[in-house]
Amino acid sequence: MKLQPKEHDGIVTLHLQGKLMGGPDADVFRGTIYDLIEQGKKKIIVDLRSVNWVNSTGIGILTSAFTTLRKNGGDLKLIHVSEKIQSILYVTKLNLIFECFDSEEEAITSFE
Repeated sequence: MKLQPKEHDGIVTLHLQGKLMGGPDADVFRGTIYDLIEQGKKKIIVDLRSVNWVNSTGIGILTSAFTTLRKNGGDLKLIHVSEKIQSILYVTKLNLIFECFDSEEEAITSFE
């Protein structure tokens, strides 16, 4: 998995690419979330447009990041969620937790 952060008015978008699974990628993602919180950046958007595979550990990574941000007064939103990932969120009822948007602009506006 590749991770590329981009900031816009204090909101950070993390563009993910590849497979969202466990292992070293999980550590990189968690580390990025903790670093952003330490920098005072607590509004995070995760762009899943280029994620072609997610397993249960990947869903756990997103859930953990969401929980960590919420505990620190922040929030995490998802954009460009594929039908495959959307169905996983639905089956696990995480669609009730994660806010999903079709565009980065919509997600940014939702923080206001």
